[in-house]
Amino acid sequence: MSALTPRPERSALVVAPPGAGDGHWAGAPSAVAHDGTVHLAYRLRRPLGQGRGHAVVVARSSDGEHFTPLLTIEKDELDCESLERPALVRTPDGTWRLYLSAATPGTKHWRVEVVEAADPAAFDVRNRRVTLPGDDKTGVKDPVIVRHDGLWHLWASCHPLADPAEADQMVTDYATSRDGLEWTWHGTALGRRPGAWDARGVRVSAVRFTPDGVLAAYDGRAAAAQNYEERTGFAAGADPGALTALDGPPVASPHHGGGLRYLDVVPVAGGHRLYYEWTRPDGAHELRTELR
Repeated sequence: MSALTPRPERSALVVAPPGAGDGHWAGAPSAVAHDGTVHLAYRLRRPLGQGRGHAVVVARSSDGEHFTPLLTIEKDELDCESLERPALVRTPDGTWRLYLSAATPGTKHWRVEVVEAADPAAFDVRNRRVTLPGDDKTGVKDPVIVRHDGLWHLWASCHPLADPAEADQMVTDYATSRDGLEWTWHGTALGRRPGAWDARGVRVSAVRFTPDGVLAAYDGRAAAAQNYEERTGFAAGADPGALTALDGPPVASPHHGGGLRYLDVVPVAGGHRLYYEWTRPDGAHELRTELR
């Protein structure tokens, strides 16, 4: 686990936020390494009232640190109020998929849509489809998708919608699929812990299968006031649908609200890269990477 724990003092900037101060974010990364290249999808956000999560960018890099944008998807293209963390995936037959978390206008509801392409530069959201619709009781977003032993596994952040004032709460539910498009839900994989640093919400951000089961990184917060400033912890389990938080304090930024979240891990030559979003001194969030 220590190899996956962020050490921001060793990190490098990947993407700066679109502005300075609270509410300006670059982050929520999802990375795929293939054939000596790292592809990265990430979200850009402005403050409430100025656009929220207004765009998802797909970019490419030969070194995992310096990226060239390939395309930008604006929220208006999905008829949504805001975009959250995407999930970028390459299928065994070489098809690329981009899963997009989209907020339904005028509600607290979230859904996930998917678009496919032969190359990450060719995603066309006019050809998208809904893959995780949620319902009138639950919003679904921020999927983590891993293919393992011939089966697709998904962990998604699920939010209750009965009381809009409580909709920031979240747990992580688990689903499986034969094709990565039609999913069967298996219940909550990781829940909140009363009285702990993750009492208000938990959101799995990265998963690795191990000989003993599963190791996951996750975001958590203790109270509604920490919304947008989650910390990072770890969980494990013999079953991918039943994770237990590991003891120890979360990893946090020393700045402002303390946010360090959306950790993703991608294998690269000689080791692996960490990507995550963290809060800088002025309150803006930036996307950073570490090579291990």
